[in-house]
Amino acid sequence: MAMSVGTGSDDDVMVDMNTTPLIDVMLVLLVMLIITIPVQTHAVKMNMPVNSQSAPPPVPPEIISVDVDFDGTITWNGEPLVNRNDLQTRLLNVAQVPDQPEVHLRPNKLVEYKYVAMVLAEAQRLGVTKIGIVGNEQFL
Repeated sequence: MAMSVGTGSDDDVMVDMNTTPLIDVMLVLLVMLIITIPVQTHAVKMNMPVNSQSAPPPVPPEIISVDVDFDGTITWNGEPLVNRNDLQTRLLNVAQVPDQPEVHLRPNKLVEYKYVAMVLAEAQRLGVTKIGIVGNEQFL
């Protein structure tokens, strides 16, 4: 058997497509499909024990609303405070609680900044850590 390399005198042109590599690739893909499909459908159903002593749902934090009116009047949960010492006493009581309640400071749109800054400074000085300003949408 001899093999001709280069241009030869053979006038026969091979017009058939070599399908052997195509069949090999298809067989490999078929084998891979057959191997992987059963692995995905196997499942072991087990009855797992349920923890009967689960933790109770967390208690929502207490929220204290501190409002500063346009004239500097401070209200604590809707109750007007008489003076600055009353504010300091209430903020100190909040700071001494191990799990501090949230203090929501809601200033009026027309209030001078010095009243709001005074409340924030007192809260920081006394150790209140959970304080935030709410109602910012009125300033847009």
